[in-house]
Amino acid sequence: MKRTHPKTIGEILEEFFQRPYVARKLAEGHLPDYWREIVGERIAAETTQFHLERGVLYIGVRSGVVRQELFYQRDVLAAELNRRAGHNIVRSIIVR
Repeated sequence: MKRTHPKTIGEILEEFFQRPYVARKLAEGHLPDYWREIVGERIAAETTQFHLERGVLYIGVRSGVVRQELFYQRDVLAAELNRRAGHNIVRSIIVR
């Protein structure tokens, strides 16, 4: 903190959370919540694996029918996840 322009702890934390790297990591942490909102409770309950690695989101699904439907909707799901996160986090989705 400076004496000439004092800042509150809240202002310092706000600046910290607005840094691009930190904001992106926070958005990654909210991806499971966004997933549940987008696909709904029923399909989210069928999701067994949810893992993001280097921009690739790996989704495991128990039901073959749901897996096939999610496979066809991969691009739309990735775009919606990125839109809600406010960052381009998900480049592609692999459904297993």
